[in-house]
Amino acid sequence: MYAEGEMNKPRNIEEQLRQAILGAGVSRYAMAKKTGVSEGILSRFVRGERTLRLDTAARLAAALGL
Repeated sequence: MYAEGEMNKPRNIEEQLRQAILGAGVSRYAMAKKTGVSEGILSRFVRGERTLRLDTAARLAAALGL
């Protein structure tokens, strides 16, 4: 089955990126300015309303230290 604590771990890269964005401790506006990704795209991604292109995900991951 699952090892202890695995049930709460994100299951895919999108979930991991969403959790990292939410846990970054900065506003979406600040994240947008830092990465060049529009605040609207960030907001819709975090709400699960859209996906990200790979280059966009890579910029966010780099900014978040992932």
